[in-house]
Amino acid sequence: MAEYLPSAEWTQRQDLAALVAALGADNVRWVGGAVRDTLLGHDVRDIDAATPLEPAAVMERLRAAGIRAVPTGIDHGTVTAVLPRGPVEITTLRHDVSTDGRRATIAFAQDWREDAARRDFTINALYAAPDTLEIFDWFGGLADLAAQRVRFIGEARQRIREDHLRILRYFRFQARFGAELDAEAEEACAELAATLKGLSRERVAGELLNLLGLPDPGDTVARMLALGVLPVVLPEAGTRGIEALDRLVANERAVDIAPNPIRRLAALLPPLPAVAETVAARLRLSKAQRERITRAAARGAEDALQPRALAYREGIDCAIDRLLLTGADVAPLIGWQVPELPLKGGEIVTRGVAAGPEVARTLRKVESRWIEEGFPGRDRVNGILDEVLGDI
Repeated sequence: MAEYLPSAEWTQRQDLAALVAALGADNVRWVGGAVRDTLLGHDVRDIDAATPLEPAAVMERLRAAGIRAVPTGIDHGTVTAVLPRGPVEITTLRHDVSTDGRRATIAFAQDWREDAARRDFTINALYAAPDTLEIFDWFGGLADLAAQRVRFIGEARQRIREDHLRILRYFRFQARFGAELDAEAEEACAELAATLKGLSRERVAGELLNLLGLPDPGDTVARMLALGVLPVVLPEAGTRGIEALDRLVANERAVDIAPNPIRRLAALLPPLPAVAETVAARLRLSKAQRERITRAAARGAEDALQPRALAYREGIDCAIDRLLLTGADVAPLIGWQVPELPLKGGEIVTRGVAAGPEVARTLRKVESRWIEEGFPGRDRVNGILDEVLGDI
């Protein structure tokens, strides 16, 4: 008996209808996350389509219909249609010619099932016809979705040998969708964990941060540690790190602060800036990410004493990170805007202080007093300046 995708807001988009008309309804099927998340009743952010048309034909038909087409991954068969309500990636049906665990050589195909077979998990290999919304499920993805089970298509060890990153993808999908553990997948991930060493650090970091950004990854990360997967990609993390991550997640929920993957990565590490620097370099984090995790690693019990002073000196994000990581009260920072000292160096010069180093020293003294007194207004700043100048 045929199964159908429930009608959702995105399935009724006019710009998607125009896309289907340009390519032909028989040449398009929605695939992957949009289908899976609609079945689960989740919001759909990204829409992907599969087609038997080769990229050149896709580009030609889209342009003829006045739809901007960008060859974002044309070597692998992907063209992005730029639509008014968001881009859609359209990928030609494929099959793998060869794989080495890091990359695949592909050839274009005409068979929908063959394309589905090269996908990683059954719940990601669900296709839907755009006109009828009929679902095509060759590998039991619907049953696995209902059972909250993340299962590889085919033999788990073989699928991991094709692409080692699937180990981390398995745990990410397990944390997001899974309840029932798949013994074959767990054993395969543990057995082949060492293969993760051959992947680019950027790919590893991307999957790790995506996992840590989920609502509650704690149990999954703990299982990664127990199975020997986490030590391969993050040897600095241990049992204490898992416990710290669990506390952090609880603290975030208590004050309704959104998860941040860098903050959670910091929780897994010892509170040592040098260790954070090492991890950031190894994972090739961005400059902003590296700065954030290093500052979070400098946390200490004294942060709780003057949270607003901490926010002023280190920035609001850093202060919130450190307070949450240490279990301190973040209430003084919720909705608070970091103020600017209402005093300029030129005003000090007009009070008779010669321009130069003495102005800067005076400004620092006033600022320090201003912070200690809880950021009072302009009148009190003038009073502080009078007192500071009186001591010179």
